Amino acid sequence: MKRILRLAMFSVSALAIGTASASADYTLHIIHINDLHSRIEPVSKYDSTCSAEDNEAGECFGGVARVATKINELRKELEGENVLVLDAGDQYQGSLFYTTYKGDVEAEFMNHIGFDAMAVGNHEFDDGDEGLAKLADKVDFPVISGNIDVSQSNILAGKIEDHLVIEVGGEKIGIVSALATDTVETSSPSDAVTFSDEIESLQADADALAAEGVNKIIALNHVGVTKDMEIAGAVTGLDAVVGGHSHTKFSNTEEGAMAYPTMVGNVPVVQAYAYSKYVGHLVLTFDDDGNVIEATGDTILLDASVEEDPEVVARVKELAEPIEELKVKVIGEAADDIDGSRDVCRAMECSMGTLVADAMLDRVKDQGVQIAIQNGGGLRSSIDAGEVTMGEVLAVLPFQNTLATFQLKGADVIAALENGVSQIEEGAGRFPQVAGLKYTFDAKAEPGSRISNVMVADANGEFAPIDPEAVYGVVSNNYMRGGGDGYAVFRDKGMNAYDYGPGLEEVVADYIAANSPYKPYTDGRIQAADAAMAGETAVAVPEPELPVSTLTSGAPVVPARTHMVARGDNYWNLARKYYGDGQMWSKIAEANPDMDADNLTIGAELVIP
Repeated sequence: MKRILRLAMFSVSALAIGTASASADYTLHIIHINDLHSRIEPVSKYDSTCSAEDNEAGECFGGVARVATKINELRKELEGENVLVLDAGDQYQGSLFYTTYKGDVEAEFMNHIGFDAMAVGNHEFDDGDEGLAKLADKVDFPVISGNIDVSQSNILAGKIEDHLVIEVGGEKIGIVSALATDTVETSSPSDAVTFSDEIESLQADADALAAEGVNKIIALNHVGVTKDMEIAGAVTGLDAVVGGHSHTKFSNTEEGAMAYPTMVGNVPVVQAYAYSKYVGHLVLTFDDDGNVIEATGDTILLDASVEEDPEVVARVKELAEPIEELKVKVIGEAADDIDGSRDVCRAMECSMGTLVADAMLDRVKDQGVQIAIQNGGGLRSSIDAGEVTMGEVLAVLPFQNTLATFQLKGADVIAALENGVSQIEEGAGRFPQVAGLKYTFDAKAEPGSRISNVMVADANGEFAPIDPEAVYGVVSNNYMRGGGDGYAVFRDKGMNAYDYGPGLEEVVADYIAANSPYKPYTDGRIQAADAAMAGETAVAVPEPELPVSTLTSGAPVVPARTHMVARGDNYWNLARKYYGDGQMWSKIAEANPDMDADNLTIGAELVIP
């Protein structure tokens, strides 16, 4: 039995009675998801729309019907045990269901599944304060975030909890929460919503709970794995961190994933990827003093072996009827997979970024526009080879952004690129995918000093260094032009702006149709400094006596390792696995010159120097 408690309603003596009955080795099961992003229907291996035929053939994953099945299965298996079902935020945005129903569908299925609490995600603000208020009003459980103050919002005041206590099996479980403070740049909260530091806020809430006698405290965050790890090490009194926002895969069986849980000192940190593909199951065992003495569990892949809840399937089909015709419309063909994966498009040139930026520039090339810049975080999935449907394009570009054109001085273009790579180590969505432009970035340099070798193409496609004083025509999307993802320079310095062009999804669909079968590619328009320097110095170095791959800059020679490519592998994740730093991906790329970085062949052997 679970009861949600409001701490102010209980006296100290009442709390003392509740804790006096605590028994040793209390076990709590936390079932959790995060970043579902309106993936109401099953998704492909690329996180985009999966056809009914492919689903029937067992090639699809997730969807709310499988989420419902798995959570209900776990509840039955754990009947009589202590169970919490939590969501770490970002139910909103990512499919035609959200575009059409604006949160009604997500709320309905969350109530059907039966969550105990949800953290506010940044995308819950995509339709302003009103969008989050709608969710809070419709769901049957608390929506929480401790580091946002909504008291001055006449729309949200009183609807979002700071923290809460849920009684599970006679024990009081405290839940605290934080939302990424850059939500003001990545979404659309009003000026009435103010943010405080995540760590300071969590510490204050954990202290408040401890003062009330609560000795089991879970942080349910939407800040990303890097910040979650920092929080686990910095905030005292936390017993576990259940996170979201970075779409990070935790698994004890899948190669390249973070361990589930990953321990920071004595605090377990977990996350369950995204897009309805996984459900996480964390098992915490507490001693009589509320200390975690064991933390186990894993994520569960919702593949075809997980049957879909028939009641949910029927309801999804009913809701899909008004949008099915648009979703299944074939707009062209892709000659190969178009990679829009998060880890790649937020860190380096990716084939989806090339497609979208090229399409944007092509649409307005007759308007004197020379440069296209698209944020990598605006690309939400990949598209597989074969027929391309409008549903797949909308899965990649779900935000209903429009083309925005404006003029910008060369120096401000450079400033925009500096912003774009300023948070690359955090996997931030501002990473700039471009067309009509080339640049080099050094992720190891200080933010603000990472960009070099910026080149702009002329009408004949010839590249020349950017002129800081010249004025260039630029196309982006209206979100970035309004200052989103930190692109304040677009908002403040953009001249002769027009933000009301055609929808970005329409522009990309038309471009694929006009170039069908579209052949995905990358061409080196974005270079990491390490890779660029390696290419430049290779010509100048005399032929060595030993193979280049055995040379070092002074350290002893270490034999190279090998890695067999598995599904989902990319150079960024492999560098993070083997070197602890995704920025070192170019080291692997250089050691495997015959491999296509954007299309690693499963089963191929890579050299890991």
